[in-house]
Amino acid sequence: MDSSENTVEAYRRFLDVIKTLRGTGGCPWDREQTPLSMRGDLIEETFEAVDAISSSDSEHAKEELGDVLLNDTMISYMYEQQGAWTIADSINELSEKLIRRHPHVFQESDGAVEAQGKADTSDKVLSQWERIKQNVEGRKNESVLDSVPADFPPLLKSYKYAKKAIKKGFDWPDNAGCRAKIEEEWQEVIEAEREVEIAKEKSSGTVNADGKTAAPKPLEVASTDEIDQAQLHLEEEIGDLIFSIAAYCVRTGVNPENAVLRANKKFYDRFSFVEKKMEENGFPMEKTSESIKHMNDFWKEAKKDGR
Repeated sequence: MDSSENTVEAYRRFLDVIKTLRGTGGCPWDREQTPLSMRGDLIEETFEAVDAISSSDSEHAKEELGDVLLNDTMISYMYEQQGAWTIADSINELSEKLIRRHPHVFQESDGAVEAQGKADTSDKVLSQWERIKQNVEGRKNESVLDSVPADFPPLLKSYKYAKKAIKKGFDWPDNAGCRAKIEEEWQEVIEAEREVEIAKEKSSGTVNADGKTAAPKPLEVASTDEIDQAQLHLEEEIGDLIFSIAAYCVRTGVNPENAVLRANKKFYDRFSFVEKKMEENGFPMEKTSESIKHMNDFWKEAKKDGR
């Protein structure tokens, strides 16, 4: 039995397991689930799979990608049970879409009408892909940005917006221009931070009618309070900085979601090492110069050890 036959047989067995779990006499938990209730599981398993891939752990990736397949197939089978469409419908539609969007590979592709010369580079392939989506599949929007899902996480949405805009030529001539924009946004963050400090200094003597110093209020978008407005301006400028970094990620071929996932893992490994070492040595973790020195030393040790 070749690998293709093995795959077909494995998927058939897997689908039978799914049908048993969802069928009469199956698992109560699985039978209670709906496409809506499974959304969170799909997101969580996808992140876990990405983490395994980023860690270059092939065995863990095998397990986590299997979990993604489980969630995908389980949800698809729910739609099949509802009579909306079948798993076969979904797979066949996907195959047809791939053929349509790769006319440079499949001669029978309906997307051939949008072929403009040889699609022999990734950029040409992506441009052709977009033309097929818009002109063959009729997916035109008022803005190219409208194709980015509204519920994407903010950082991923920034990345996708920047990527769409850059594909349309709204771009810097080189990476240096993009870095200069990041520097410009950073300076605006510093200025906005100073505005917050000035506003706080002005209001530091504010007292209530009872003679007590006024307590800080929650930040309100509609507030006319000077501190609130300064803080909102700082928030805006930091957002601009993050967006410009997302655009830089597009230019350098780095997915910011993956980059942040790796940064989070690295911080967790190093900080948890610091916590452990501080406890082992009986050092308190507090904002004192001595404590901070110990923590910095252990941080450097963690970094030196490759954490």
